[in-house]
Amino acid sequence: MSAEHPFAQYVRIIGRGPNLSRPLTEEEMLAAARMIMAGEVEPLQLGAFLCILRVRTEVPEEGAGFVRAAREGMKLPADPPKADVDWSSYSGKKRQLPWFLLSALMLAANGVRIAMQGTEGHTPGRIYSREALEYLGVPIAGSLDEAAGHIRTTNFCYLPLSVLSPRLQDIIELKSILGVRSPVNTFARMLNPFNAPYEMQTVFHPNYRDVHRETAAMLGQKNMAVFKGEGGEAERRPAKPVLVQSLVDGELVDEDWDALMPEDISEKDEVMDLARLKAVWDGSEDNAYAENAIIGTMAIALKMMGKAATQANAVDQARAMWQAREKGRLLTAA
Repeated sequence: MSAEHPFAQYVRIIGRGPNLSRPLTEEEMLAAARMIMAGEVEPLQLGAFLCILRVRTEVPEEGAGFVRAAREGMKLPADPPKADVDWSSYSGKKRQLPWFLLSALMLAANGVRIAMQGTEGHTPGRIYSREALEYLGVPIAGSLDEAAGHIRTTNFCYLPLSVLSPRLQDIIELKSILGVRSPVNTFARMLNPFNAPYEMQTVFHPNYRDVHRETAAMLGQKNMAVFKGEGGEAERRPAKPVLVQSLVDGELVDEDWDALMPEDISEKDEVMDLARLKAVWDGSEDNAYAENAIIGTMAIALKMMGKAATQANAVDQARAMWQAREKGRLLTAA
């Protein structure tokens, strides 16, 4: 009889059924994820492992262990940039254009250094951030060094996961084989490659908010915000109230934010024309939904960073920034 594969123990721990299985500890997941990142597991083992976690829902200890292992393989610049906000973008949009990109670019134009990282293509029929940013003329980083340079010159970078961690990108692309997203979609959001002191996180399924926040706390992140965003991206749905769950200096804080506009405003965009992103920015299109989504998303970020003492003040600051924007261009020199 052949010897047991060393990764089999981790599949057994989580997969022995409702009475005998248990979550992995942080150290067990660290060891398992190191093997995954090194390509030392069989495809069948990896598929089983990911699907079991997906069905059961990963716990913060598993998230922290996996992120620690993934970070070990990142080749950071010798002189990393000082990013303020790590902003993940992994879901893509299918009901509304990615208005949150204008929120991020608007904050960058006002001196907030944003490191956005994400992926694309794993779910058909969606617009991903890379495609939209390329349309807008925003450069896409081809390396961590390039990303660092973009932050230094424009206060904004977009770093594809395929550059940040090719192995994780390969695993995310298994969706077409597995039929469901894997836990890597959750873990990758927390990589924070430039160690930004603030993290902007979002979920599609509300029960993942606690996983994100508690994992971030275990990783030593002191300040972050996570909420149910439009389509799973970090974008405020302006016609609905939203619960923002945060870490503020390491303390758990929950805040209910009121809707910014009437709920009877349609949220479905049947065309999804990227040209409208430019039109809203330059003022040639008057779009109340888009502007409230942009302002509302900016407000959450401003409140998270402590730049506003109250929600109302955060919204007022965001609105003032939006109204004073330089309509002729999206990015300015830092």
